[in-house]
Amino acid sequence: MAHYAFINKDNVVVEVITGVDETELIDGQTPEDWYSQFRGLRCLRTSYNNKIRKQYAGIGYTYDTTADVFVAPAPFPSWSLDDNHDWQPPIPKPDGLHDWDETQQIWVEVKL
Repeated sequence: MAHYAFINKDNVVVEVITGVDETELIDGQTPEDWYSQFRGLRCLRTSYNNKIRKQYAGIGYTYDTTADVFVAPAPFPSWSLDDNHDWQPPIPKPDGLHDWDETQQIWVEVKL
């Protein structure tokens, strides 16, 4: 069993399914090709262990065609994507338990 992401024309993941193993052929085609043809959307394999295309694709993720990776939606508008396709805050997170306050653009300590 393998997992596959369906991607729209804007390279946004619109659905993720569990399908046949990636080594199996369907009517002589790879699963990615067969599912793409069947659904009329680009289909790419994704994996829970993050060994394929950086991370497991989720609905709303974007597929970066150049890097061949799935990118999660930005957690906040002020965050930027680094060279490793990870979202980074405008200022580094301090040690301990903190939440990002987008309005103030600061880390706020969480008190338990």
